Amino acid sequence: MSLTDYLLIPFSFIYGFLTDTRNWLYDTKFWEEHTFKVPIINVGNLTVGGTGKTPHVEYLVKLLKDKHSVTTLSRGYGRKTKGFIIANSSATAQTIGDEPYQFYRKFKDAIRVAVGENRVDAISKILNQRAGNDLIILDDAFQHRAVKPSLNLLLIDFSRPIYYDFTFPAGRLRERRHGAKRADVAIITKCPEDLSGNEQHRIKQNLQPYSKPNIPVFFTKIRYGKPQNCRFGEENIDLKKVVLLSGIANPTPFETFAKAKFEVIYHFVFKDHHNYSEKDFKEIRTNIKSDDISILMTEKDMVKFQPFLRHELLRDLSLYYLPIEIIFLENEMKTNFDKLITAHVNLTYPVNLGIQG
Repeated sequence: MSLTDYLLIPFSFIYGFLTDTRNWLYDTKFWEEHTFKVPIINVGNLTVGGTGKTPHVEYLVKLLKDKHSVTTLSRGYGRKTKGFIIANSSATAQTIGDEPYQFYRKFKDAIRVAVGENRVDAISKILNQRAGNDLIILDDAFQHRAVKPSLNLLLIDFSRPIYYDFTFPAGRLRERRHGAKRADVAIITKCPEDLSGNEQHRIKQNLQPYSKPNIPVFFTKIRYGKPQNCRFGEENIDLKKVVLLSGIANPTPFETFAKAKFEVIYHFVFKDHHNYSEKDFKEIRTNIKSDDISILMTEKDMVKFQPFLRHELLRDLSLYYLPIEIIFLENEMKTNFDKLITAHVNLTYPVNLGIQG
């Protein structure tokens, strides 16, 4: 921690006290937690951004969409609209948010994609508007205590585990570490490929004081696909010189991967959920000095660029993005996770919290 972080610790105690008070009001039933008659799986975290929620939501959708009527529900952070919206063919990142729009582009009519600030109201509308909807996946609602999910998945970034972190503003935690006790499953994300069994065991031990006894813990890593053309969708394996562009919470893994594969000329780093403008396009063009340089962005940024692909400042530029997905470190771990999720959703057996990842 830096000196500034140490000076901020008293404010972190105040923030932690406030979040503890809020959680106590829910735990004691003073404030109501709403339950629903369909399985509701929440994918969330204790950390401010950057744990990989979006690809984990997509993993769940792929696992469940063929046998269930699935709706994803997000707040729609960064959108220019308000209220409850079901995505349709007129949706954009500006109307429903970048991550929900990414879900919609990828899965189309195989699922429904909804956004709404009031999750209780949104879930009620989802269930009332579509008979047979039997599964809702909540995106980033770990702190949204008004809805009590049937299964709470907690994502923890390998590079910044919660047991070494502090609440905001000295650290990046949205609430104190013991908030992890609400989780039914923990997933350590963005792990290195060679994470040993001993290191996995150490992480589980460090997590135990803050989580439920015998909570299943799984380990996943990021896998990037081949560069895809933002306009036409085809792959390109011949990129050499690239200017990187990212507006995500943690761009480090993206940059590290790109530098290992391409000659990186420059990296434009924008804040998470950044809304791009003509000023940004002009700045980007200043770093494209020759025709053999392409722009390479994240998948999340690609969806925000869709309305601007014909913009005069971008029209003659080569624009590519890197698809992303999550992979479990071991096949057996993936099998156990899939069994846990499908058993819960099918309601054939109570969630088996004894399964170990």
